[in-house]
Amino acid sequence: MTSPEKREDVVGAPLEEHRTEEPYADAKVLNEEARQATATEHSLTFWQAIKTYKRAALWSILSDILVRVVISTTVIMEGYDVTLIGSFLGYPAFRAKYGEWFSEEKGYQISSSWQAGLNDIQAIGNIIGALLNGYLTAKFGHRKVLMGMLVALSGCIFIVFFAPNIEAMLIGAFLCAIPFGVFATSGPAYAAEVAPLALRGFLTAYVNLCWCIGQFISAGVLKGLVTNETQWGYRIPFAIQWVWPIPLFIAALLAPESPWYLVRQGQLDKAKKSLMRLSQAEHNVDYDATVALMVQTDNLEKEERAGVSYWDAFKGSNRRRTEIACMCFLSQITNGGALCYNGSFFFEQTGIDDSIAYDISLAGTGIAFVGTIISWFVLSKWGRRDIWLAGFYIMVTVLFLIGILASVPQTKALAWAQSLLTLVWLGSYSMTVGPIVYTIASEIGSTRLRTQTVVLGRSTYYLGNIIGGVLEPYFMSPTAWNAAGKTGYFWGSLALLTTIWGFFRLPETRDRTFGEMDILFQKGIPARKFASYELNLDEEFSR
Repeated sequence: MTSPEKREDVVGAPLEEHRTEEPYADAKVLNEEARQATATEHSLTFWQAIKTYKRAALWSILSDILVRVVISTTVIMEGYDVTLIGSFLGYPAFRAKYGEWFSEEKGYQISSSWQAGLNDIQAIGNIIGALLNGYLTAKFGHRKVLMGMLVALSGCIFIVFFAPNIEAMLIGAFLCAIPFGVFATSGPAYAAEVAPLALRGFLTAYVNLCWCIGQFISAGVLKGLVTNETQWGYRIPFAIQWVWPIPLFIAALLAPESPWYLVRQGQLDKAKKSLMRLSQAEHNVDYDATVALMVQTDNLEKEERAGVSYWDAFKGSNRRRTEIACMCFLSQITNGGALCYNGSFFFEQTGIDDSIAYDISLAGTGIAFVGTIISWFVLSKWGRRDIWLAGFYIMVTVLFLIGILASVPQTKALAWAQSLLTLVWLGSYSMTVGPIVYTIASEIGSTRLRTQTVVLGRSTYYLGNIIGGVLEPYFMSPTAWNAAGKTGYFWGSLALLTTIWGFFRLPETRDRTFGEMDILFQKGIPARKFASYELNLDEEFSR
């Protein structure tokens, strides 16, 4: 039996039971505690982390469904909603209500200008929501902001549900997009902050799975209603969004606040209590050492820059970190997602029947779901940088193949080949770039500027989405450029340029604690040397 003064936790780190004073003000004690917590982080295996931090995993997962579903479970909601408008552009009942008659062959169509407008207005709302989140979360924390936005979203859904014309639909889409911008940036940041090192990659990548879940539900609902030519064919998919807010509000109310946020607020006792809620007491985690590492990391970052404004994200070593987050999120646009990810409209323009087009789209969301699950196994074997680069090598090849196939006289077989290549693209994206971008962007920022870094990165994504949202309808629409599969040349070229950037600028962050990454960035270590660079933690923590 262990003595009452000290016992060992699951990885051998000592835990003192009867601390009577806070050790964090003493620099020597703080550094020793931080070294101990760093060693503990590195020694935890995946399954030890699951056993010890199963509550952190649970709350992070709930959070993602909200973002896309509560602090990270809020994500399912956004994944569902984002798919709706894009898919409705090829939806017969929606086109009949909000579109104009084009021809006997094409029927009702939403004009390319309105397609661009609906896509762009959502991106603008997302940017506003994301920027609001960076400000509000720094003041109120993740939970309160999410609960407020869930209430706001519940009201905004009424507008898109009852929209009498396309102008009202535009306004409703804009207002709904603001809460989704908050969800999209809170989920990854929260997941990164509540997860230990061994689980960080998996729980941040889970955000992408929530996207897939939301889109899979959306595709299934749309497939079931595609032959419904009444107003309920498009109203029911909007109404389903009212299912999410209440359970997600309750989950956010019950979830623990991020301990990193509490440390930044100087509420160390509350940070310790939050850690207790996120871990299993029977594993005897040394909470004081963990909080000490957070305090030490916070102090290290304040030595370089104490501010937490958006402007601070562009100063010192934070500038490089912001560049990486922005480029990684932008890579989800430049990789050709506008062409391949939501492909039902593309499938129809190649001559495939409406119903079959939605069958393919539904299959694509299933592939995305399975691909993201597979990505967790990939994450356990390879680094973030290698996964991202491998994904881009495949996607660049697929995009140029689509362009080549579209450049020869078209047949039904070639139309199918192009459509199926988009599924190949989707599978590779879902196993690599899709989930890994959330992992990289969530952990690349400093702890003091994590939410701001994610917000700036995600806002870059939305800006890119505006440009893509303007261009892609013109590329695809039979009323505009009608380029169809030849669009693959354009997106393939952008993806190739992005790949070149990643090769020279994207660092490896796997198996690095937040404190270690602070040191590497402050030292200016080149991206391709991040993985191999050896740190002397005794020296670094005693600086």
